[in-house]
Amino acid sequence: MRERKGIILAGGFGSRLHPLTKVTSKQLLPIFNKPMIYYPLSNLIMSGIREILIISTPKHLEHYKNLLGNGKNFGIQIKYKIQEYPNGIAEGLILAEKFLKGKNLCLILGDNIFFGKGIENLFTSASKSPDQFIFVKEVRNPNKYGVLKTKRNKLIKIIEKPKKFVSKYAVTGIYFFNNTVINYAKKLKPSHRNELEITDLNNLLIKKDELKIMKLNKFQNWHDAGSHEDYLNTCINIFKYETKYKTLVGSIEYECYKQQILSRKQIVNNSYKNNYYFDSLLSKLNENL
Repeated sequence: MRERKGIILAGGFGSRLHPLTKVTSKQLLPIFNKPMIYYPLSNLIMSGIREILIISTPKHLEHYKNLLGNGKNFGIQIKYKIQEYPNGIAEGLILAEKFLKGKNLCLILGDNIFFGKGIENLFTSASKSPDQFIFVKEVRNPNKYGVLKTKRNKLIKIIEKPKKFVSKYAVTGIYFFNNTVINYAKKLKPSHRNELEITDLNNLLIKKDELKIMKLNKFQNWHDAGSHEDYLNTCINIFKYETKYKTLVGSIEYECYKQQILSRKQIVNNSYKNNYYFDSLLSKLNENL
């Protein structure tokens, strides 16, 4: 199996979070004690992915470079690509074609956050598999998302923001695809929003029987931090989870340490000290001494 590469889609105008996003990218806003982009980046690292492309707007790309650089400090490789206009999630696959160089991929949305018991094993399993996966989660308000429609326990299609109840299972913002999806994405027609829709791409894969489903359980959390209310709830829930379980969620350095990419000494030497985040990170590192 060819090793996967990672793509983080961090573009768009963040209009649902205005005025918070009038002067910065949504994915650079803080989620508790870390920038939002740390969370999807750490999810890719825990999946065994070491080469990552961040796609963002011309206005904000330099901000990500200032924050993360080329990834050397984390022992990984980070590259960047401009998306001139938010033409849809599926366009991100087309933009990443040269970066991928024929390899399979994991695409994750920059405002989607995953954590909880067993998440790492699920993502690692999907990353190592030759199959293609989307992850779904049972939610209270499925009309906000793309949801699964099944018939006799067989997946029929994904319906985007259904007006009538279809199911409780919403499609989350992480996708483990094979490189062949790029050609499929190129053949998509723009939707009424003039975007290349990820739901259309997923439905094409379902029609070809090339897509598998993994369900997140009640101990595996998914947050879409794209609105003011969801953003606030995400911050609160991360704080509560880290405090209750005395752990770190979305820490790039800690994930690299667990993956044996970075040593404790490298992390300590390269970190800004005398702050809550560093103290929490140091506490976790010291548990293994």
